[in-house]
Amino acid sequence: MEGLEFGIRDRMHRLGAQLMEGILAQGKKGYSGSCLACTCGEQARFLGYLNKEVQGILGPMQVQRAYYHCRHCGSGWFPEDRALDIEHTHYSPGVRRLCCRVGMSDPFALGSENLKELAALNLEAKEVERIAEQIGQDIQAREESDCETVFSEMRGPDAVKDIPETAYVEMDGTGVPVVAKETEGRRGKGEDEEANTREAKLGCVFTQSRLDEKGKPVRDEASTTYVGTIQTAEEFGKRIYAELYLRGLARAKRIVVLGDGALWIWGLAEEHFPGAIEILDSFHALEHLWNVARIAFGKQDASLKAWIQPRLRELDKGDIPALLLAFQALPVTDTKSVETIKTEMEFFEKNQARMQYAHFRSLGLFVGSGVIEACCKSVVAQRLKFSGMHWTVRGANAIISLRRCFLSGKWEDYWRSRASAYKLYLLLCRTPIQCFPELVRSREGFPSFGKASR
Repeated sequence: MEGLEFGIRDRMHRLGAQLMEGILAQGKKGYSGSCLACTCGEQARFLGYLNKEVQGILGPMQVQRAYYHCRHCGSGWFPEDRALDIEHTHYSPGVRRLCCRVGMSDPFALGSENLKELAALNLEAKEVERIAEQIGQDIQAREESDCETVFSEMRGPDAVKDIPETAYVEMDGTGVPVVAKETEGRRGKGEDEEANTREAKLGCVFTQSRLDEKGKPVRDEASTTYVGTIQTAEEFGKRIYAELYLRGLARAKRIVVLGDGALWIWGLAEEHFPGAIEILDSFHALEHLWNVARIAFGKQDASLKAWIQPRLRELDKGDIPALLLAFQALPVTDTKSVETIKTEMEFFEKNQARMQYAHFRSLGLFVGSGVIEACCKSVVAQRLKFSGMHWTVRGANAIISLRRCFLSGKWEDYWRSRASAYKLYLLLCRTPIQCFPELVRSREGFPSFGKASR
């Protein structure tokens, strides 16, 4: 039965490719008269029709297109290629979409195998990689263009039916393993000071409108979108602001910025979100508190427990002055430990306004940055940090852009924007199969397609 199933699938694919060729042959093939305006301002002449073989998800097909050439500037083009989204490629939009799905989910070699098994598409791993990176770069370029238009005041925010009560901005960074040439001149964190990674700055934006039965905040369903790549803090700051602005969330009644202790996060918060409520992730604060306890007491479980329990309650209430007094009273004498505790005291003192956890909870706000922590895993770690992987910055950013687009719920919108894939689909749905007599004859012995299959 397996052989029969795959045999029928292959036959249906061949019929589908013929149907696609027939549909495309019915149109004008990009012909727009004997002359067409060129971008140089002169007229390009129609010189005839040329065929192009395109690999579609149903198989290879021949596409005939009108060719125009401008004598003045020497440029030539096929309007139909642009309309069908096959310009500078021999792969259909459907094939490229499938390559992106497997390329952003699995190593490219595995993606190539999956395409062959699941879609009967024979593409080498390198070709899957090339296609996925091209689309990822296009997504990134579009986002950068949107960002630029926001800061040049050319584009307003997207429509929002109801202005949300609370909008959150969370930011974090995570390392991406890269090839050696991408770390030249950069210092690492290890003892050898050799850098093996580049930091991807990531951010998420979401809304909160209600509390659960226990009075805890609940993130609004499907409200989270993600931004970021391997880029500078300045570039990232513009991008995270543009995301909030374009979603219309800059008008939220209150904006909350959540992050860890990284200075660049609070610098961006001050620059792009003045007046926002700033909250330092409570888990990050706990890590610093436990670090002080272990330095002071080591493995003395009883002493450590007796000291840490009151400190945890003080941190939970946001009583940072009490914590600082407790730090000062610690029985630590060696120079290295004293310096470390002094550094931790400076951290708590500098961030005490961001550690008022009891107050923040009374306002019904999140105090943990779990959403962005999950983003670092789902966007970067689950695809770019497999054992032995080393990326170029360009390739890593492309895959990160693909994954962000998909996880942000923008995947369908992106492909709809690519000119013609959906127009062709609608044309196919409206075209009776009887328009193609050869296909009608060739499907003898197959069940009727019926009305739903047009």
